[in-house]
Amino acid sequence: MNVSAPFITRPIATSLLGVAVMVGGLLGYLWLPVSALPQVDFPSIQVTTQLPGASPDTMVALVTAPLERQFGQIPSLATMTSSSSYGISQVTLQFDLNRDIDSASQDVQAAINAAASALPRNLPYPPIYSKVNPADTPIVTLALHSDTVALRNLSDLADTLLAQRLSEISGVGNVATQGGIKPAVRIQVDLARLAAYGMALEDIRQAIVNANVAGPKGAFDGAFQSYTIAANDQLAAAEAYRTLVIAYRNSAPIMLRDVADVVDGLENAKVSGWHNGVQAVIIDIRRQPGANVVQTVKNIQAELPRLRRILPVGAKLTVVQDRTDTIRASIHDVQFTLVLAVGLVVLVVFIFLRTVRATIIAGVALPLSLIATFGVMWFCGFSLDNLSLMALTIGTGFVVDDAIVMIENIVRHMEDGEDAFDAALRGASEIGFTVISLTVSLIAVFIPLLFMTGLVGRMFREFALTLTIAVVTSAVVSLTLTPMMCSRLLRKHPEAPAGGTGGGGLGKRGAHSPGEWREGRTSFRERLGMDI
Repeated sequence: MNVSAPFITRPIATSLLGVAVMVGGLLGYLWLPVSALPQVDFPSIQVTTQLPGASPDTMVALVTAPLERQFGQIPSLATMTSSSSYGISQVTLQFDLNRDIDSASQDVQAAINAAASALPRNLPYPPIYSKVNPADTPIVTLALHSDTVALRNLSDLADTLLAQRLSEISGVGNVATQGGIKPAVRIQVDLARLAAYGMALEDIRQAIVNANVAGPKGAFDGAFQSYTIAANDQLAAAEAYRTLVIAYRNSAPIMLRDVADVVDGLENAKVSGWHNGVQAVIIDIRRQPGANVVQTVKNIQAELPRLRRILPVGAKLTVVQDRTDTIRASIHDVQFTLVLAVGLVVLVVFIFLRTVRATIIAGVALPLSLIATFGVMWFCGFSLDNLSLMALTIGTGFVVDDAIVMIENIVRHMEDGEDAFDAALRGASEIGFTVISLTVSLIAVFIPLLFMTGLVGRMFREFALTLTIAVVTSAVVSLTLTPMMCSRLLRKHPEAPAGGTGGGGLGKRGAHSPGEWREGRTSFRERLGMDI
């Protein structure tokens, strides 16, 4: 059976099919996401809990240990690491590769809720989790600074507005603010004055807690109307704390300003961020595991103009670092290497075949196979990264082999005196099985890579599949488009005798008359026993 015969006898349909494959490949290339490496990451979640003033030993006993007991019951948990320092506990959970990070985050939230009864009741914030790998570097770093707006206000703006809006962007796993943290009222107690009144620090703490009770105040019910009491007991400014009555001595009130200095400040005054010599709030954005870096950064850049419009007058939001610049540069270098490899392969083919027509046939089969591979890559959900482009660069030599083998066998028949059409039919019929067996043997080389497990196996699976797709595509092109082009473009050498061996079968048109050409074509059809 001659697989190539229907394509040789239908040149227009075959040409249109090749054009359609090229268009599909080009669209796939434009739609392929760009990244540094294949998107293979362990689903990781980091849980952070803060308890200001607690020592590392206290954090381990009261916070980290209860959380770890609940996290250990989550299914598909690969590793769990924790770090307890002064006032903060961080637990990093890493799940199996096949675990969906969204479903894993739901299990983590359920475990946090289950551990709530065992956690201290005086936590300022409940444990929060973020779908991020702490080992990843930020994909984008922003700086919020101003010459007219106070850093305290910028910190509050970055934490309550910008961080929330950026966290909603698809692909963003965590947004951390550095250099400003959160605004707070700092109470600096004078222990000597406190002791003079016969009081302790616990009395100060209890008085402040009682003055900041947030709860329902009740209602006034009348005969015809009912009013809800909407009083706010929360103290937000330092001046309100200064006049807070903390105790009575000799029927006289003792206010907080009598025993302490109350100032407006930040939660952590020992950290600061700077950008170009100006104090600023630094915003680090990390991606969610499995998210495409370049697409996530594009989404962030599209959101930045809207965020700048809602900033107060004088505040500036500047991009300090964009990780995708180096990714795009490395991808551009590999793309240039791929184009250069294609050019060198076509040049080598021209040097050895020594004819423009045969070089054109091989030169069409090579880029068409590579371009068609992009379409299949997009269908398989791959990305345009260093490994996939390296696979295509390596496969450039493999891809052109099938076309050269097909051209050489057709030329051999033309050197025996057959015209291009008959030589294409006979040559494709003889070499078809060889092309298929050659393709299968090349695919067999990459079978171990396809079945590798773990992170390395998942990463090189895209490499092996891309190279396999390119080899299979080249075999299809060599069995369809290449013999059709040979039957239309190749010409016999004028000195080649009919039925004998001649030199230079890739030369000009043969010496056969049109009638002899049609007669030879008819006789070859009869020998094949086919209605072409």
